Amino acid sequence: MTDAASAPADARLRRGIHPGLRARIAISVALVTLLASVAVSITTLTVTRRTLIDQREESVSRRVLANARTVEGSVGRAPTQDVQSVLSSLPDAGKPSVILPGDGRTVVASLDTRFGVDSIPRALRDQVAAGDSGIMRVVVDGQPVVAIGVPLSQTGGSYFEVYRLDDIDAGLRTLGFTLVLATALSTVAAGAIGYWASRYTLRPLTRIGEATEAVALGQLDTRLDYDEYVHDSDLAPLVTNFNSMVASLQERIDRDARFASDVSHELRSPLTTINAAIQVLSNNQDQMPERSQQALELLGKDMARFTQLVEDLLEISRFDAGAVRLELDGVAIVPWVRTTVSNLTDGTVEVSSDPRLDGLVLACDKRRVTRILANYLDNAEKYADGATGVFIDRHDPGPDEISDGVDPDELTVRIAVEDRGAGVPEFERARIFDRFNRGDQGGSRGSDLGVGLGLALVAEHARLQGGQVWVEDRDDGGQGARFVVELPLLAVDQVEEDLSEATPEAAGALTLTGEHRAIGLGALPDDPPRVVS
Repeated sequence: MTDAASAPADARLRRGIHPGLRARIAISVALVTLLASVAVSITTLTVTRRTLIDQREESVSRRVLANARTVEGSVGRAPTQDVQSVLSSLPDAGKPSVILPGDGRTVVASLDTRFGVDSIPRALRDQVAAGDSGIMRVVVDGQPVVAIGVPLSQTGGSYFEVYRLDDIDAGLRTLGFTLVLATALSTVAAGAIGYWASRYTLRPLTRIGEATEAVALGQLDTRLDYDEYVHDSDLAPLVTNFNSMVASLQERIDRDARFASDVSHELRSPLTTINAAIQVLSNNQDQMPERSQQALELLGKDMARFTQLVEDLLEISRFDAGAVRLELDGVAIVPWVRTTVSNLTDGTVEVSSDPRLDGLVLACDKRRVTRILANYLDNAEKYADGATGVFIDRHDPGPDEISDGVDPDELTVRIAVEDRGAGVPEFERARIFDRFNRGDQGGSRGSDLGVGLGLALVAEHARLQGGQVWVEDRDDGGQGARFVVELPLLAVDQVEEDLSEATPEAAGALTLTGEHRAIGLGALPDDPPRVVS
């Protein structure tokens, strides 16, 4: 598996562990709503409970005082049965009980033994016996009740009533369930609304991300529309700084590219002269001493390397300056690759192809694809004793790629060059396409080694056509490396249609639309900055 192919899996793993920004915003809104709803619910439940119970206690307290006066006026030191009759005649009473001191004995009477004197807390009975009225909430047989006691001053006894609070308790439970349900619904609704609304909140960041991606792809003319954010005190400085950063980056890269281009141009004339002189000397090499012949041979090989370096630097500088254009042609991909590989290798390398590509005519830049194949084959010749096979496959996006946002109709063609060399270590695969990188041979100066720009040019040629490159292990598990270039499947009729409708200025920077993959081109030196809004 290549580093390029494993990157989406790593990204999916990171997304699985850490939610995205929109999800975090939705979660934050939902949590804030949940905390607010819980606070409101607890406050509502507490206030409601206190209000209902206080109202109940206030109303029954007045009633108990009235009933106590009635009992005190109706009974003196009467027998128990007379007290029972008095208690049963009380209007709107709860569960009344009375304690009356008698001659040598205490009369205790209750209408309901479940809520009689024994169910009344000792503290309340002692308080009433001491001459003070009292009220207390307790639980009797699993039922919440309120017990009220009033001293009977004339008889020296105590009068109690017990009122059940189960109706209030049932109402509070119903209210609590309603509040829990309302809290859950409001939390879910707030999360959904937060996720929906975050699209508009994150739209500027999305645009900045798109602009950053365009810059990363080499479109240094990309700018954010400052007028759209001029009234936003938070985003306006960010947009200004971003545009300034990209402008500075573009200026620096353009300056470096012009320097490399100017140097390369200046070197071409003396190189041509020196190569011509070396050729003249080579024609008379047999007349030179043996030591001079060896020196001339070394000089010729180094000059060939130097000339190739200058030519590659010139081409690299054109990529950096954006002064490159695609020349798309209709190509029968399989026979054309077979012919190209045969010409490059004198027919010594076998080409295998996917049967689904037979007869398929695609749009591509033949010159650039030829350069890619030539550099791959040349790289295999220099570092792996030559290529062992070239493979042409059609690639359909798999479930993992589709889950990463790849269009399921976005088909590509992969051309791979295999060898039986030492292979490319995992830690080298990500940078082997960097400029002046020659892997383990980076410090060597053998005459058969390149200058380290061939694979960098391969990456640039592929990127220009909307493709990508990487190196991986061989499919058959054998020793060696497999260098792959992946290009989009572009239909010729679509390309011709877009070219026919494009203006002369826009045709050079063609972007294919519809169900075909876009080709991203660098800007020409005289192109105005492209504004992303």
